[in-house]
Amino acid sequence: MTEMVVAARTPAPAAGRWGAAPPQELLERLKDYGQEGAFAFWDELAPEERDRLIRDIESLDLPRIDRIVRCSLRSQGAPIPTFEPVPESSVSTVDDRTPEDKERWWRRGLRAISEGKLAVVLLAGGQGTRLGSSDPKGCFSIGLPSRKSLFQLQAERILCIQKLAAQCTDAPGSTVQIHWYIMTSPFTDEVTRKFFETHRYFGLEPNQVTFFQQGTIPCVSHDGRFIMETPYKVAKAPDGNGGVYAALKSKRLLDDMAAKGVKYVDCYGVDNVLVRVADPTFLGYFIDRGVSAAAKVVRKAYPQEKVGVFVQRGKGGPLSVVEYSEMDAAMTTEINQTTGRLRYCWSNICLHMFTLDFLNQVTNSLEKDSIYHLAEKRIPSVHGYTSGLKLEQFIFDVFNYSPSTALFEVLREEEFAPVKNANGATYDTPDSARLMLLRLHSRWVVAAGVEVSPLCSYAGENLEAICSGRTFHAPSEISF
Repeated sequence: MTEMVVAARTPAPAAGRWGAAPPQELLERLKDYGQEGAFAFWDELAPEERDRLIRDIESLDLPRIDRIVRCSLRSQGAPIPTFEPVPESSVSTVDDRTPEDKERWWRRGLRAISEGKLAVVLLAGGQGTRLGSSDPKGCFSIGLPSRKSLFQLQAERILCIQKLAAQCTDAPGSTVQIHWYIMTSPFTDEVTRKFFETHRYFGLEPNQVTFFQQGTIPCVSHDGRFIMETPYKVAKAPDGNGGVYAALKSKRLLDDMAAKGVKYVDCYGVDNVLVRVADPTFLGYFIDRGVSAAAKVVRKAYPQEKVGVFVQRGKGGPLSVVEYSEMDAAMTTEINQTTGRLRYCWSNICLHMFTLDFLNQVTNSLEKDSIYHLAEKRIPSVHGYTSGLKLEQFIFDVFNYSPSTALFEVLREEEFAPVKNANGATYDTPDSARLMLLRLHSRWVVAAGVEVSPLCSYAGENLEAICSGRTFHAPSEISF
């Protein structure tokens, strides 16, 4: 890492627990991995700062981190595999489904849920920074009339599915619980837990919600050296949403699922307002196909849309996700001459289903390979912000290891309204997500048979004042 001039610090006296030199055994361990630079400021540290530095370094799994850094740096520049479009046989499209298919999958999924075979994993480690909030993104309200947060919307969908699944049980009056595993980060964990406690878990039982933190990993220079955030602290960053796999394994939550009788795991991101948590239809389809992994997908809105898409890696290879930046212009615009649609059209929207057996296997494979994505970022350091690398895994990395994967097309207007940018941006804002949710609910009401009298409204005007505080039982007419 390039040396920079920093303001001089007054040397601290050599008093304290550690004496004038760093602990020899720990120093030798750092030297084994080329990270002895972590002690560069030792002579300038006060005794309590030395204690903090020692604790920080001792908290690191140095052999594992060294393996990850070396494997990830070595993978740079490796040839990119050839891509093929996803075979049509791997996709259930909206147009191909019959009402009988949907009914069968719905009932099969509800039955599995009623038997306790489904767990739900929520990726909720991110903050709402781009939304103008330092709180966890799940605490954010998009401005619905109810003022409900993203967490509340999702919790209430779980409550609803539990009631529906309970109707499928053989014992009348029995209850069903779906266990909700919520992955936080060091930045969101405490606030998330308090938010749930304050809101009484939104009607769920506290013992059916498990919080767990994703890991962090040191930020490194381009030659793999630790970047020091302060003279007594290594700069670290969360290990990406794909860190969920290592966290589930290390915290023995996969064992916890097995002990509860779970067979299938629904995994999704927190920022989709329309997410159908624990979707029985998707689960039933997944069980029907007998695959290890599945993903909901939407069609790309237009060729230049900056989304990752599913591809097949080489002929007969596994399905996986490639980022928009990995695709050349020709690939993004290539047309299937038979259908007239884009050849690479199946957008990843972070709605996945896995068997528990597959998750147990893939966590071992990911740890063995130790290849992380490298993101060049400006890292806070003792030298001010400096150019360095953050190491991350992505939730979709596991598809490379799946022996069988199926895709399930959903309609964007029904199931995908992400909240990523503050209002005023051109897409994925709270306003756009709120509008999509209200439009969806309006279509449900219309389909249920609610009529608006022409005497009441000519073109949609006056309805807010007329409908506010009233209950309508379909089929019915809204009138004065």
